[in-house]
Amino acid sequence: MNKTFQKIMTTLISYFLQGLLVVVPLAATFYVLFSLFVFIDNLLPFEYPGIGALILLTSLTFLGFLAKSIIANPIARYLEGLLKQAPLIKTIYTAFKDLLGAFVGKKRSFNKPVLVKLNRESQVEKPGFVTNKELHKLGIEGEKVAVYLPHSYAFSGNLFIVPAENITPVNVKSADFMKFIVSGGVAEVEQKVN
Repeated sequence: MNKTFQKIMTTLISYFLQGLLVVVPLAATFYVLFSLFVFIDNLLPFEYPGIGALILLTSLTFLGFLAKSIIANPIARYLEGLLKQAPLIKTIYTAFKDLLGAFVGKKRSFNKPVLVKLNRESQVEKPGFVTNKELHKLGIEGEKVAVYLPHSYAFSGNLFIVPAENITPVNVKSADFMKFIVSGGVAEVEQKVN
């Protein structure tokens, strides 16, 4: 009874923490945006519906431009220099940076949606994305590719090295395919027009 109770409590705490990881960043973002919107609306001496939102949108876009072009590069170089002195932190930071860049950066890695047979004898296929076809640099020989398989209802997944013959390309937009996977197959997907 005690072990069962501990297992249930551990599972519930794990779900609670996973829920926090999803909700807190979203709630904080919406709270900050809403607070800024109210603040700007209270500053304006006149009332025009939507003008506060327009000012907020324009300001955030301009700040993003400044951050990316003037502020971010010197600060990023400085911080990355500091990170080189702390190898463990550098490893974690670069992993998250690369993961984020794979979704929204210039070097998008999740742009080749595929179905993967993890077992030749089975007809079960998992949806994922080919992330790397050049594995010889890792000492992996043969016709193998790296495939990332995202989890449903989470921002996590697993990386598998599979024979290239076990993958089947899927003709859909990458973003739609990712939504399909993360939603547990509920999101609608349209075939990509070439």
